[in-house]
Amino acid sequence: MKKLILATTAIAAFTGGFAHAEDKKPDTALTFNGYAETYYSYDFNRPINNTKPPFIYSYNKNNEVSVNLAFVKGSYNTDSVRANLALAAGTYMNANYASEPGVLNNIYESNVGLKLSNKNNLWFDAGVFSSHIGFESAVGKDNWTLTRSIGADNTPYYETGAKISYTSENGIWFVSALVLNGWQHIRRVEGNFSPSFGTQVTYKPSAKVTLNWSTFIGNDKPDNDKKMRYFNNFYGVFQLNSELAAIFGFDMGAEQKSKDSSAMNTWVNPSIILKYTPAAKTAIAIRAEYYDDKNGVIIATGTPNGFKTWGFSTNFDYNIANNIVWRIEARTLSSKDNIFIKNNNNIANNNAFVTTALAISF
Repeated sequence: MKKLILATTAIAAFTGGFAHAEDKKPDTALTFNGYAETYYSYDFNRPINNTKPPFIYSYNKNNEVSVNLAFVKGSYNTDSVRANLALAAGTYMNANYASEPGVLNNIYESNVGLKLSNKNNLWFDAGVFSSHIGFESAVGKDNWTLTRSIGADNTPYYETGAKISYTSENGIWFVSALVLNGWQHIRRVEGNFSPSFGTQVTYKPSAKVTLNWSTFIGNDKPDNDKKMRYFNNFYGVFQLNSELAAIFGFDMGAEQKSKDSSAMNTWVNPSIILKYTPAAKTAIAIRAEYYDDKNGVIIATGTPNGFKTWGFSTNFDYNIANNIVWRIEARTLSSKDNIFIKNNNNIANNNAFVTTALAISF
């Protein structure tokens, strides 16, 4: 499920810095760019149909060379109008857009924005855009780790609706309010006639610190089975020194157990990533994460303890050129219950992968 140009913030590739999309000033009003990322991943559990567990939506093919994400994008930017259109393909699109019909399956981004004030950086945007939740993006090169975390894969990568956003003159504050078609949808769930809502507040007191709080409130089911979902996403990005940076994240969600019920099913997801950049062309990152969804709101297992899973990974990156990066990563997952299919016939409580990827932007 997440995001190309955050209407809020996007992790700058391998620098640990953040930038608001609206602060970028292109030389011409109309620009074109593209991105492609190929990968090979080996799952030591050798899953059925060479597809990784169903809660993994990025780099999810096993033992075959694949394209995770490739897109071409056109952007139009002036002082008062902005628009984006990006068409994409790849295993990321196949997994995350599986519920979208027809041509919608290939719309990575499609939105138009109008500046509402001549004096303030206040914008209104509508269409399909990157999610306001989380610190990870669908674009591999913009993330500190090669693969996406469990939390990133199981929160929206994209969303459809309208939003108002404001960036303070000094760039310290970013605030946004959103009306959405649901939890990662272009087309609203059939039988659902109620909008969802989101907010985002980003505080950037210096180039070395970014703090973010994003929320989602809404029903992601048909109205006859309405279950309100309440979700909070917190994260902080810290440049500790010239070589070391850290991200700390914490997600917390709750959803009604049944329609009109006051009882809630809850889930939590803490994570941490440390990134070491010893030289301009190389970077090393390690990640630790835990996802606890005992009632299966987001990740259903049908097992006694639900989805209670630890994840660890380490990756090495090498920048071949300014627009080309090669990466390799080792990752393990360990769950309290036996939830992983192993060798097509058995089940296990652990899983391990090795993944390598080559990404180019132009």
